[in-house]
Formats: sequence, C-alpha cells, structure tokens
Amino acid sequence: MDYKEMAKQVKEAGALLAAADDGLRNEALLRIAGSLEAHREEIFAANRRDMERAGDLRASVKGRLKFDEHKLADVACGIRNLTQLPDPLSRVLFERELDEGLILSRVSCPIGVIGVIFEARPDALVQISSLCIKSGNGAILKGGSEAKETNRALFDVIMEAGTAAGLPDHFAALVEERAGVDEIIRCHEEIDLLIPRGSNEFVRYIMENSEIPVMGHAAGICHVYVDRDADLDKAIPIIVDAKTQYPAACNAAETLLLDEPVADEVMRRLQGAAPVDVTYIEARGEEDFCEYLDYKMTVLRVSGADEAIAHINRYGSHHTDAIITENEETAERFMTFVDSAGVYWNASTRFADGFRYGFGAEVGISTGKLPPRGPVGLDGLVTYKYKLRGNGHIVRDYAEGKKSFHFRDRS
Repeated sequence: MDYKEMAKQVKEAGALLAAADDGLRNEALLRIAGSLEAHREEIFAANRRDMERAGDLRASVKGRLKFDEHKLADVACGIRNLTQLPDPLSRVLFERELDEGLILSRVSCPIGVIGVIFEARPDALVQISSLCIKSGNGAILKGGSEAKETNRALFDVIMEAGTAAGLPDHFAALVEERAGVDEIIRCHEEIDLLIPRGSNEFVRYIMENSEIPVMGHAAGICHVYVDRDADLDKAIPIIVDAKTQYPAACNAAETLLLDEPVADEVMRRLQGAAPVDVTYIEARGEEDFCEYLDYKMTVLRVSGADEAIAHINRYGSHHTDAIITENEETAERFMTFVDSAGVYWNASTRFADGFRYGFGAEVGISTGKLPPRGPVGLDGLVTYKYKLRGNGHIVRDYAEGKKSFHFRDRS
C-alpha cells in the first residue's frame, strides 16, 4: 500500500470535512451510531474471530479486545451524546479592535489530519473516529493487530454510513499492517498530529522517529493514597472500584499507598471486599511500581502525605492519582503538589475518562505538561487561527505615526 498517497487523500478530505457545517457532521454521527447497531451481528462475528485467535493472550488484553453488546451500547451512546455538544469549530475565542475598521479575531479550527496508533481495543476506533468527525479532522487509524477483524468491520460500517450522510470520501483511513506504522510516521507533510497509545517505550519510539508533533499517551501507573484521616468506609469501596471495576484500563489503580497508622486496618478490610480475588503485592523495589492491567496491586506503606506525594511524582506516570482523607488541608496539599494530569480527592481513579468528563469520548489521555492534558476530547482536537479584517490598512501608516493603535477588546 502507498501510505503517503493514502495520507494525501485523507488530507484533501479533511479540508472538506473542516468546511462541513455542524448539522452535517452530527447527521453523519447519528447515522453511524444507528448503522453500528444495525450491523451488530457482523461486528460480533468479526470479534469472535479475533477472540479465537487471541489464544494465550493476557486476560487484560482479552478484556480490551472483546466487543460485545455492552461495548456497542457504550459507543453508540457516546456518539449520540457527542452530537449534543456545541460545535467546536468557528468559535470566536477572542476579538479585538486594533484601530478603527481593523478587527482581529482568534477562531477555532481543526488541527487537520490526526494519526492515532492505539492498542487492541476496538471501541477506541469508534471513539476516535467519531471525535475526529465532530471536530472536522481527517483520521488515520492503526489499531492493534489482535483486533484486526473487528477493526475492519467497524471501520467499514463507519465509512459507509459517513459517506452516505454526505461526508467526503477518505475522511478516514485504516492501516492494518504492522509495517504501516513506520510508513505513516514519515508522512510529516500530510499528518499534523500523532497520538500513540501504548507503553512508554513505544511512545518514545514514535517521538524519536517522526518529525510530526506527538501527543504522548503512555502507561497508566495510577495511585490511591489512604491518609491517616481517611474515612475507611469510603476508602475500601474506592480502592476496590479503582482496581477491579475494569483492571485493563489505563486509569485503573496499580499502587496502593497506605499511611502507617491505618495500613493494617485497611488491609484487613480489603480481604474479601472485592467481587474478585485481588493479589496485593508488598513493594520490594522499583520493579513493583508498574502497570499490571490485571487483578494485582502493589502496596506500599508510607509515613504521611508528603512521602506519598514524593513517591507518586517519582514513580507514577502522571496520569491520575487519588487521596482518600477527611482532612481538607491534607487533600489540598496533595492536589497541589502531585504532578499528574488528574488529581482526585475521595473518588476512584476510574473517573479519568473523556465520556465521564462529559467530553463525549476521548482519543486518549495525555500525560504531558503542555495542553491538552488529561482526557483529550473535542477541545484537544482543535486549534485556532487569527483572522484580521481591515479596509485598506497598511503598516507604514502606523510606523510613520500617521495612525496609532487603540486596542479595544470586544465582548
């Protein structure tokens, strides 16, 4: 396959998609949601083939790979919710009169073409595609090879329904071969942003081998810290939810930090509290501070919030970390000094999700410092341009003092 030509086609289609009005984009999304439901049996059959090929893959990977009625309902609901959100494009973010008749405005617009490389999780393909449609961006999608059959079935339905609704041909493209990754990351003239989702090593590889800007979505080493002033009746359900509600997610808690005065009681109460068996691993060294994506959790005893903060900032992935305490001062200190995209007080880390934030869905969670940070929804997929409207204005008049700026902001 000529990946550069494919990327060019998406870029051309993306320009048309950017100019499409919100009504057309929303109509396409509604058709896609309905079409996914109408083709459920074909999609489930494709997923069964993928699951049969999964063989001895980890249970956490199989959990992500499975696409059933529950996940179909979730993605269809997410798409329909997305249509209810305001149009992220052509919003006037700022307007200023530089001089009489000379008006400057900053207006939101799509990024262009977004290349997303994601794990073996078919529902991610639907979420990413729908977010790109709503935000007017062309999309190049590369999912995990384990989900090849499901991804193809979902992609075909999305493309057929989208173009039938009036979206341009090639508004999205699917890369199926593993070798395609090295090809698309070299398409720096056609692709405007890469979003790799996977291990730290994989994200670094993409960053080091591409000239395209990269929004990193690395590992999710999330922590729950139980403070000495915690209400343990709150703490236990939060810990159980953060670990077991969906352990294969990047926002599932992997390390439990226990303040010494309550550590023994917390561990006593945790025994048998979860709906499944969880293996709690007492920390012995750095190798235990990892992402399990399974019913396993590292436990480390600490001597207060400051030690917990220092540990999270050193060993965490800057994804999402939570404190459980009734002490407001301690909670505010934790939330100020923990350097993560999401910092929670008395709530499960599993809330770190674009859908649960009301973003409609997400293309990933950015753990870097520059915006967008955290779950990347619509706002993270648009940029802006400056538009200047004049009436024969020239700089020479201002340089020679014939005219002067008065800079009046417009509300």
